[in-house]
Amino acid sequence: MRGDRGSASVVMLGVGLAVFLLTIGFVSAEGVVIARHRARNAADAGALAGALSAVRGSAGACAEAARLVAANGGRLASCKVAGPVVTVDVEVRAPVGLTASATARAGPVMAA
Repeated sequence: MRGDRGSASVVMLGVGLAVFLLTIGFVSAEGVVIARHRARNAADAGALAGALSAVRGSAGACAEAARLVAANGGRLASCKVAGPVVTVDVEVRAPVGLTASATARAGPVMAA
């Protein structure tokens, strides 16, 4: 029994370290998921704003898309205008140093 003295402290230290590392992992994963949602929202907003401004040409549409993407916390990676249809690619940095990206396309609604 004398050889086991203090072993509970070592076990508890190991358990505490494992819980700490799992918590850090879950928080990091949550940050990536949130960044992905922010990228989707920014891409949708940018594509819609660009489609509404497409009558001003591709430069005006992409400038408006970039403005709304930045307002939603993203960075406009690319913007393509094909007539009244605007496609944007957006990137958002996650807290753990990763980058989440999303693509959205918007254009006029055709009456049925």
